[in-house]
Amino acid sequence: MRIYSWNVNGIRALYNKGEFLRIFEEEPEIICIQETKAQAEQLSEELLNINGYNSFFESADRKGYSGVAVYSKEKPIMVKKFDIERFDSEGRYIELEYEKFILINCYFPNSQEKGKRLDYKIDFCDEILNYLEERKKSGKAVIITGDYNIAHEPIDLARPKDNEENPGYLPEERAWMTKFIEAGYVDSFRKFYPEEVKYTWWSYRTRAREKNIGWRIDYFCINKEAERILIDSGIRNDVFGSDHCPIYIDINVND
Repeated sequence: MRIYSWNVNGIRALYNKGEFLRIFEEEPEIICIQETKAQAEQLSEELLNINGYNSFFESADRKGYSGVAVYSKEKPIMVKKFDIERFDSEGRYIELEYEKFILINCYFPNSQEKGKRLDYKIDFCDEILNYLEERKKSGKAVIITGDYNIAHEPIDLARPKDNEENPGYLPEERAWMTKFIEAGYVDSFRKFYPEEVKYTWWSYRTRAREKNIGWRIDYFCINKEAERILIDSGIRNDVFGSDHCPIYIDINVND
């Protein structure tokens, strides 16, 4: 089973560029989307009802902002939001439960310049970690994917020294990511490729993608008890249309 995750930076804009549906041509079982920047009622039938997929959306109260979605071939047992109003109002979380695993798709907040929203960001991160600990008790694999808006280690961004005071690489954010990993969650890409330099986001401002001056801030993580189901993890930096590229995992749900 292949699962994709992609911050599309506007689902309607990506669709209008002719790029969005290309990922569906590969027929992955599940596609997780972040930063839809749309509410479901604003979307066309072509985006709501893609042949062979069920679609699920959680949108921000504010139009044109944030939002997450999941397209899934298999209908899940359950779909839910986070049930924490200050996060749900920004459309940052959607959870799908299947027979063998729980999939959580998140759009983590950006801490913003000078850490303007750092407290909100860390609150979100801590609430996620606390909740994951509860969900692990189900005995199912717990997969959490999305745009974490954190580059964890120096290998995860092109210019670490220049970015030590910038959002996404602040000490508090990196410390939380370390705490998260130490709590028993596996960064799937680093499991398979511990020393590979590859990025998932590039700033539009400076033609950074052409120069590959990027950050790895999109992840698939899984609770350590279930890491045996991982077969591979990858970054599709050959796919364009957004300032992020898609990432994926291959899992064996029968293991």
